[in-house]
Amino acid sequence: MGRKTSPMNNTSCIVTLFMIVLCASNVFVCRGEWEPTWSTKAAEEAEAVAAIACSGHGRAYLDGLILKGMKKPVCECNACYGGSDCSKLLSDCAADAGSGDPYFLEPFWMQRAASSAILVSGWHRMGYTYSDGTFISELLVQYIKRLHATVGNAITEGKYIIFGSGSTQLLNAAVYGLSPNASMSPAKVVATAPYFPVYRTQTQFFNSRDFSYEGDTSLWKNKTDKNSLFIEFVTSPNNPDGKLTKGILHGSNVKTIHDRAYYWPHFTAIPSPADDDLMLYTISKLTGHAGTRFGWAIIKDKAVYDKMLTYIEMNTMGVSREAQLRALKVLDVALEGDGKQIFQFAYSTLRDRWIRLKETISKTKRFSLQNLSSQYCTFFKRERDPSPAYAWLKCERKEDKNCYKILEAAGINGREGSLYSAEDRYVRLSLIRSQDDFEILISKLKVLVAKD
Repeated sequence: MGRKTSPMNNTSCIVTLFMIVLCASNVFVCRGEWEPTWSTKAAEEAEAVAAIACSGHGRAYLDGLILKGMKKPVCECNACYGGSDCSKLLSDCAADAGSGDPYFLEPFWMQRAASSAILVSGWHRMGYTYSDGTFISELLVQYIKRLHATVGNAITEGKYIIFGSGSTQLLNAAVYGLSPNASMSPAKVVATAPYFPVYRTQTQFFNSRDFSYEGDTSLWKNKTDKNSLFIEFVTSPNNPDGKLTKGILHGSNVKTIHDRAYYWPHFTAIPSPADDDLMLYTISKLTGHAGTRFGWAIIKDKAVYDKMLTYIEMNTMGVSREAQLRALKVLDVALEGDGKQIFQFAYSTLRDRWIRLKETISKTKRFSLQNLSSQYCTFFKRERDPSPAYAWLKCERKEDKNCYKILEAAGINGREGSLYSAEDRYVRLSLIRSQDDFEILISKLKVLVAKD
């Protein structure tokens, strides 16, 4: 007859078997040390591609183009550079000052290659939701709250946070969240020129029965239309001119969406934490990771939060889990130490660019820049000089009615003022692209100014 086994013996066997399996799969548990297994090759591939220098005028990426007969991605060159290693300066090339790609922060992250890197397993979060059944990482929510508390640019206590694919997705989610349901009178969406063109184009594109774009805020300032709901976009600092702004319309029938994409201490002084009912932020203008497509809204009203959450869930079922993981990682790095390193780096870079640009433009009366002054910043605890993301350049001559064409002829590509519902005497020039882009811009401007 077999020996009778006690419950204690069964437990011992199970524990022993578990430890054997654990030791076989994790050296750290059994020997006090750990060595990578499946991650080694992936890490080597990532470092090999990152080590491709591209002469300092381009980048190679893991997901980049691989030419026939080659094993590694080829260099993707900065504007005005070419050749297999981006070492050739193209003389017949226009300065790219149009797009808002925040490459100016790339050196910061290259200096933190180890701490900012992520290696993800092939089975990382394959499901639609997190373990709590939501599409939102609660840990990332906590990091965002900590970030705003550190910077002092937003009050999050007692408010709700929702994620979007960049702040772009959240713009229309906010309009939807503030609009009346099945109303005979759609909400009137307005903004004050010059303003970010997506406010207009996106509202018109979705063509909803619940809201419609109704032009510049000034058209409605002195009109009494208490039967209509107004939704006003307020961007502070403003895109394109970098000025701190406030809403124009007031009343019980006015709702405001505060776009705070640039309300960070490297773009503007932070006079006080924003405490608006609905605020939008984006990681692209914070850490520079525009390609991650991650933004968040801070919302006071639960009903508005619920509607916006429904919009995001119906639209994309939340934000990519990989995007949330990367956002978590870069925010963790940004908050290292006293949480000031990224802002000091970014501010120093943009301030120096603004100083050089102003010095160049000061040598002519043909052009002018927006007037920005120094202001006390609660984050840096001192008065700081201007460091806008964009130059809002104006052609001052009466005959120069299309400033964009004048700059284009000089080899400078910006964005025309009419895109921002302003006169075409204005052009927006991006100051947040790569150092190569900025140097070419300054070089072209100096040639243009010298001809005056």
